[in-house]
Amino acid sequence: MLNESEVMRRNNVTVIESAAGPKVKTLLLAHGFGCDQNMWRFVAPALTQHFRLVLFDYVGSGRSDISAFSMQRYANLEGYAQDVLDICEALSLTNVTLVGHSVSSMISLLAADKQPDYFERIVMICPSPCFLNIDATYQGGFERDDLDELLNLMDKNYMGWANYLTPLVMGTGNDNALLSELNSSFCSTDPVIAKTFAKVTFYSDYRHILPLVGCPVLVLQSENDALASEQVGQYVAQHIPQASYLCVPAKGHCLHMTDPDTVVESIEAFLNVACHHV
Repeated sequence: MLNESEVMRRNNVTVIESAAGPKVKTLLLAHGFGCDQNMWRFVAPALTQHFRLVLFDYVGSGRSDISAFSMQRYANLEGYAQDVLDICEALSLTNVTLVGHSVSSMISLLAADKQPDYFERIVMICPSPCFLNIDATYQGGFERDDLDELLNLMDKNYMGWANYLTPLVMGTGNDNALLSELNSSFCSTDPVIAKTFAKVTFYSDYRHILPLVGCPVLVLQSENDALASEQVGQYVAQHIPQASYLCVPAKGHCLHMTDPDTVVESIEAFLNVACHHV
């Protein structure tokens, strides 16, 4: 049996109770690569009107316990999925809606596939099951050589890597403060841990798990996303049995930061919650 306090400390778990009282559904918010739970602050106030929120940092991100990082455990996305499952077990969560940004979309599917009883629904924000261009039937957006060069840059010039990746992720034309925040988040992550997470994020291929999803899924796609194109989002939705798809007229890979109102309204509609925001 997991020690609740140990998991809470390891993953810097934050629980925000809902203004609607204790008998509400729980949303478990899972951040993307190079980010942390603080990135959810743009959607959290509105979501707490109807939901209990559980936020956390993956080991190696944010204010997690970096001493708990293991190359063996986190050599694939299954290790990060186990973080999610450990939190669910420690907090005795049930009927959870798991909201995953970017790589956490696939982490969410892995967690739900291993322990489906924890999860009622899944929301994916800008998902990609594979960032690589595989063949004519699947174009993830990047050639292998391009990704090799990007990851090699992490070793040669970590700050340069962060400066290159930041506008690619956040999208040009968005608030400069958001660009600065994401860049700082990239730069504050331990380079060894960041590269380990980057490898499993950008080199993995989890297309095979899409048809195995047993619960309803909402795919939120950005119209102009340099990391996960509209075609990739459509591919994800088409290969999940119970998927709904919504393409948002927005720029960048971080809709929960750049278009929080749309994300909140979409989640509430997906979960059949009446919206009464002031």
